[in-house]
Amino acid sequence: MPEYALWTNDVETTSIWMNALRDDTGERVLRQGMPELLDIYDRFGIATTFYFTYYIAKKFPDVVRMAVGNGHEVASHGKSHLKENGFDVMPFERQRRHLDEAKKLLEDLSGQEVTGFRAPALRVNGDTARALIETGYRIDSSIASQRFDFFMSFGARKKLKWLTAPRKPYKTDPNNLFRKGEGPLVEVPLSALVFPYLGTTMRVFPGLTNVQRHAIHAESRRTGKPVVFDMHPNELIDESDKVRTIARRTCNPVAYLFQDWLRARLKVRNLGPAARPLYEKQIAFFKKRGYRSVTVTQYCREVGLL
Repeated sequence: MPEYALWTNDVETTSIWMNALRDDTGERVLRQGMPELLDIYDRFGIATTFYFTYYIAKKFPDVVRMAVGNGHEVASHGKSHLKENGFDVMPFERQRRHLDEAKKLLEDLSGQEVTGFRAPALRVNGDTARALIETGYRIDSSIASQRFDFFMSFGARKKLKWLTAPRKPYKTDPNNLFRKGEGPLVEVPLSALVFPYLGTTMRVFPGLTNVQRHAIHAESRRTGKPVVFDMHPNELIDESDKVRTIARRTCNPVAYLFQDWLRARLKVRNLGPAARPLYEKQIAFFKKRGYRSVTVTQYCREVGLL
């Protein structure tokens, strides 16, 4: 069986520069971030999966059409990245409604069946698996097995379950995304070795990411676990022409220190054009070693999970 490298993308209106949701950032994602990212994938000749929030798809529908036109898969990233729309705090019926609305909009825009989901900020709770199943989703990718930087993001306590979650893709327990089971929903965990293997770590700690990459490659060769990387088109845009203010999203002083103030300062490293060569280096590493890069749904079909 070939080794797989799955390049996935979360598309939203989050301004990394301002640490806030901004329509102006969504416009820049449409005009700058998406074309840049799609050009990278075209250069390497690979198909990927894009997880769109309902909000950006509704506000800027061409971001979805661009992905489809370039041969990529469309998947759901929930309704929005607002803190109160986290799937770890919403009750079952509200989760179900958000999932259903996002699925219908994305299918209307893309002409594709939407089977995949990734929770905003990877925040889920005990109702999320059932809500996904009942709204027709077949694949989740909200778990980052053995990731340990969750104290810097919202929903940290529930993310403790990442430490014991299986590392390889698995059929889930119908009532628990973090456990194997016989349910109809497949979990495709994001790659992590203490720190997540994604665009933020790549930009903030490029040396660490290079070490990670070799370790993840060795694990994939040994166990068959796919590489699952998470990139954002807003990482490829430059908003430094705007006067910077860091939005405060919590009243808790400790949470503000880690989740807003410190996180916001770290996350602007290598933001914008400097991120492109760093990302191309990751893709080139696995392509050179013969990894197969397909959409998340195609991967699940090829390995017999769907």
